[in-house]
Amino acid sequence: DALREQFSAKLKLIDNAAKHYRELCHLATVNVTEQLQQKMLAQTSIAESYELLQLELSLPFPVFRVECFDVSHTFGAATVASCVVFDERGAQKEQYRRFNITDVTAGDDYAAMKQALLRRYTRVKKRDDPMPDLLIVDGGKGQMTQALAVLQDLQISGVMILAVAKGRARKPGLEKLWVYGLDEPISLPLSSPAMRLIQSVRDEAHRFAISGHRKKRYQDSIHSQLENIPGIGAARRQALLKHFGGRQGLLKASFDELVKVPGIGQRYAKSVYLYLQSIK
Repeated sequence: DALREQFSAKLKLIDNAAKHYRELCHLATVNVTEQLQQKMLAQTSIAESYELLQLELSLPFPVFRVECFDVSHTFGAATVASCVVFDERGAQKEQYRRFNITDVTAGDDYAAMKQALLRRYTRVKKRDDPMPDLLIVDGGKGQMTQALAVLQDLQISGVMILAVAKGRARKPGLEKLWVYGLDEPISLPLSSPAMRLIQSVRDEAHRFAISGHRKKRYQDSIHSQLENIPGIGAARRQALLKHFGGRQGLLKASFDELVKVPGIGQRYAKSVYLYLQSIK
């Protein structure tokens, strides 16, 4: 309708089912949704949103600092948890943190969330850093329980806990909010500035977790590939990575540069170089 009005012409929209076009449509939808959320959020000051958040969730004290956690993985592999921080000035990206999750059962989101929360707030408490007024976790009542258990174990009080459970078909606006102290989840209308604030913070945690997961998955893949170089064991592999400052530098290395690496020399440089060329 908007296009017809803009161009005063008859239009026919065709939904091409090809994978490439589906991906473009999904990307466009995500971008438009995020832009609309940012625009709507900007119409209400952050301070006002925090006040409404306290009012609409019936929180016992004002909210000035929010921290939100999310977990990302692919079928349990390369699990990464994120923590994003918002205060009265908005997103504080320099305070964002990621956690590479280890020693948990693949796909166990509860254990992954608990590990991230424990690592985060053990350090915060030890360094006497600011605690959040509101702790948001992506998930339902189970994730809220994990957050509560961590805070109790660390003897941290004065932090409200909110879990954001995705609604039917994972559509924005259908989320259920589990607030610690309430027996049942609540819903807020999408038009609510408080709900838009929650979605914006949750989406930022989701974005930050996914980007970290993708990076870790790529690094794990490269590390796995390096293990297959003939004649190159763990010591020489570490020597290569150290010499070139990581995987990216190693992948760009020339044959002459590889020869200069201690322990590699002419003997192994050729096999390393040919193998690196084959995986590019």
